[in-house]
Amino acid sequence: MVLVMNYTGDILNFGMGVERARAMGKKVEMVVVQDDVGVGRAKGGKVGRRGISGTVLVVKMCGALAEMGAELEDCAKVGKMVIDNVVSVGASLSRVHVPGRAVEEAKEEEERLGLGWVEIGMGIHNEPGCEKVQEDLPGLVKKMLAQMLDPNDKDRAYVNIQKSDETVLLINNFGGISNLELGAITCEVVTQLRRDYDLKPLRVVAGTLNGSLNGLGFSISVLKLGDTGLGAGKSMLELLDAPAEAIGWPRSISTETWEKQYSEPNQKVETNKEETQASNLREAADPSQLTKALYSGLSRLIAAEADVTKYDSIVGDGDCGIGLKRGADGILHLLLHTHITDDVVVTLSQIVQVVENTMDGTSGALYAIFLNALAHNLRGQDTSSPTAVTPRIWAEALRLSMENLGKYTPAQPGDRTLVDALAPFVHTLGATGSVTEAAAAAKRGAEATKEMKASLG
Repeated sequence: MVLVMNYTGDILNFGMGVERARAMGKKVEMVVVQDDVGVGRAKGGKVGRRGISGTVLVVKMCGALAEMGAELEDCAKVGKMVIDNVVSVGASLSRVHVPGRAVEEAKEEEERLGLGWVEIGMGIHNEPGCEKVQEDLPGLVKKMLAQMLDPNDKDRAYVNIQKSDETVLLINNFGGISNLELGAITCEVVTQLRRDYDLKPLRVVAGTLNGSLNGLGFSISVLKLGDTGLGAGKSMLELLDAPAEAIGWPRSISTETWEKQYSEPNQKVETNKEETQASNLREAADPSQLTKALYSGLSRLIAAEADVTKYDSIVGDGDCGIGLKRGADGILHLLLHTHITDDVVVTLSQIVQVVENTMDGTSGALYAIFLNALAHNLRGQDTSSPTAVTPRIWAEALRLSMENLGKYTPAQPGDRTLVDALAPFVHTLGATGSVTEAAAAAKRGAEATKEMKASLG
């Protein structure tokens, strides 16, 4: 059995081999694959459609059937059945570079399409497509699926696929698409098939299966499954699932896994506010004093953003000041629009949520880890009745939070990090119970970093 993609040169050369084999008394069947809807009836004329990625499905099923010992006629019958029920179309950002071509000629190939343009229907041998468009991925996929599945397009409606039909989807990489991009393409195609055509393919096959050197494109094939009439174990789906050792075949999911029914996950409505369990730990002073202190410190932090960004641009990646300002702005917004209670655990938890949502980078993660740990360790000292939070309670919670932070970073005093200021504050507060002395110790720790060499960053 000879499987040939519908290109004139291929037909003639393989046809020559078929006729020679028959002249020698061999029993030979030749099956021509033509699945490309990029070439419509009017343009295809007597030549017909090109053969592209649908060929992979024909080869796989006929190969599986032959492996089972089926008769040649049955293999050819199944091959023709697959061809009659599969539609494909490709798209590419550029022509394939043929090895050995001159530099000028290769450059001409690359410049056939301008930046941002994609050619729908381009063949794997650089044959011209049916149209050039400027589309993002969703728009491109929408156009490609319409060419394949629109029953009203009389020029291209080769296969009538209804929502009640069982289908197989194949996404083929021309060769120059990354795995990440191929995954995004596959996801978009599956989404649009379900949303716009109510089609849920029973199998999704993706990979470089009908490649074209470094082709910067992909093709989509949709196969409508039908009855082969060959009995149990020889349906289209079973032939597709049959074991294959070809290194390019993405055989990683078993039939059982494909057919297992999964319940839809519960969709919970996400809200911006998280409910925090109240505690009995109370701020010793009036909550308005806490708000006033935070306003003062955060305002000064915002004013210093330019300097912090300047220095971080010299020794780091320049995002520290911007991250701190975003966090400060977020907390100020919280103070302006949220009622601050005297429950220190609830207030701290509200601040942590803002830090998590507004600050990124290494420092943002460190702040969020430390503040979450601080809220947890304060709650660990909760009492059965309302109790004023003392420096001793704060000091113990801070000490435990430093230990928690140490699980995620090796930073220690002397490494020229924020720990150089934080650690002295925590230690001094625990030793003296004085916030004033702790703040002075933190300032000395920060000043000392001027003469340090950074060990982390």
